[in-house]
Formats: sequence, C-alpha cells, structure tokens
Amino acid sequence: QVQLSESGGGLVQAGGSLRLSCTASGSVFSNTVMGWYRRAPGKERELVATITSGGTARYGESVEGRFTISRDNPKNTVYLQMDSLKPEDTAIYYCRHRRVVTPIYDYWGQGTQVTVSS
Repeated sequence: QVQLSESGGGLVQAGGSLRLSCTASGSVFSNTVMGWYRRAPGKERELVATITSGGTARYGESVEGRFTISRDNPKNTVYLQMDSLKPEDTAIYYCRHRRVVTPIYDYWGQGTQVTVSS
C-alpha cells in the first residue's frame, strides 16, 4: 500500500501563486510517475502535469508555461508550482502516484482545494 499526503492548497487572488506538495509513503518503489490532475465543478477530471522518476515532465495545455512540476526522488515528493493563477484554475487538485512496470500500481490522493478569486 502507498499513502499520498497532499498540502499547499488554498485561496489566492488571480495572478498569484501557490505551491502544492504530495509525498508518497509506505511500499513505494522506484521508477514511478507522479503528477497532478484536477476537477473543476461541473467538469471532468483533467491532466495538470506529470513527471517521471527521470525528470521528464508533461503538462496540460491550459497550464503550460504557468505551472512547473518537479520531484524529489529520495523524498518521494512531487511539487507543483502554480504561477499566474486564473479563476479558471479553481478546482480540486489530486495527486497521483503510479508505476507502469511490475509491480504495477496506481494511487490517488484525497485532493486539495485551490480557489482563485478574480
């Protein structure tokens, strides 16, 4: 089992910044993909950003150039630096930690609320 602990959400004005963190603990293996997804009210869950153990990052179109994902492998922690926030970034942000090679697993965090006021 893997547990994910998220932090860093909150309320910020448009144009501001927030930093999310997610730490994986328990039976954590190397060679994983960690990332963030979000779900806004009335919308489907969408990709925000992911990063592999080797540091390869991928971003959703709506956040490209404003958000930066990074990870600290020894700490099993992924970070999401969110700059130039917009009201449409308001959502619950979920951390994901998965492994696509044996042993395969896929875990999600409980979510953290990000609210951007105009």
